[in-house]
Amino acid sequence: MAKALVLEKKGQLSLRDIPVRRDLSPADVLIGIRTVGVCGSDVHYYTHGKIGPFVVNEPMILGHEAAGVVLEVGSEVRHMKKGDRVCMEPGIPDLSSRSSKLGIYNVDPSVRFWATPPVHGCLTPEVVHPAAFTYRLPDHVSFAEGAMVEPFAIGVQAALRAGIKPGDVGVVMGAGPIGMMTALAALAGGCSKVYVADLAQPKLDVIGAYEGIETINVRQQAASEALAEATGGWGADVVFECSGAAPAILALPGLARPGGTVVLVGMPVDPVPFDIVGMQAKELRIETVFRYANVYDRAIELIASGKVDLKPLISATIPFDESIAAFDRAVEARPTDVKIQIEMPA
Repeated sequence: MAKALVLEKKGQLSLRDIPVRRDLSPADVLIGIRTVGVCGSDVHYYTHGKIGPFVVNEPMILGHEAAGVVLEVGSEVRHMKKGDRVCMEPGIPDLSSRSSKLGIYNVDPSVRFWATPPVHGCLTPEVVHPAAFTYRLPDHVSFAEGAMVEPFAIGVQAALRAGIKPGDVGVVMGAGPIGMMTALAALAGGCSKVYVADLAQPKLDVIGAYEGIETINVRQQAASEALAEATGGWGADVVFECSGAAPAILALPGLARPGGTVVLVGMPVDPVPFDIVGMQAKELRIETVFRYANVYDRAIELIASGKVDLKPLISATIPFDESIAAFDRAVEARPTDVKIQIEMPA
């Protein structure tokens, strides 16, 4: 039994003891959790009780963005030791599946992902996890930054899928946490400038403070119009759709240059219209992103090198004993909040 933040059912959270796995296989590590980020998917399960086909039918521990300390290693683990500071990929695939053998383990149909029903998450003091999906953090990278690797990995995956060339101009639709992560990954990946478009000025103010980022408030000007002015009517080389909003998705052909690339990152809750002819008329290349694969090392190195600074995106750090309040704050969606983190007791 261990104390955990448990989603009992839609709209009901509790901090209570719940049975959790403690037995280590030879390839596992036991990790003491130190910092956990609150993700939009966690909040959605709290408020709606489901995401698509994934339904909360029984109590589930929330949380999947985490960093911590290795407490114990399995008998076959050679690359880690007790005391190592680590972050974890929360998805555990079947390594014998065809998807995994192709290197696209993120789309393995049998992947078990933390805090995706019926799999428990990591908002509990200790978790058992495969060493193969656990990564050492450099000494100068904090637990808070380590817990940001998971959402940042989505941005890195998007930048890689985009095939960015040095000097490309990018545009990101949506200034939520993933949109911001994607913009920073695109800059690190070679974009000379990235425009970020959103309705919320406080969010734009946060990401606009970074060098190389320009913002577009679509309440004041259409993104396509602003981008046309900025690029002499040519458009962006790469367009990242991170909002999942139907109007933004319909606007995509008007944002990209002829022969450009569109990367679909945001996930609409329901089916949305899509301008296929507009895409065809410019021969736009379309890429899609689902989580990430084989990018955690890259994400950690970008943070460790100082090339990407995610600390300004951490809006609040709240003690584990107040984690229900942390989720209620996330539901409230304060305009200036980007990422709320929960700090576990040492």
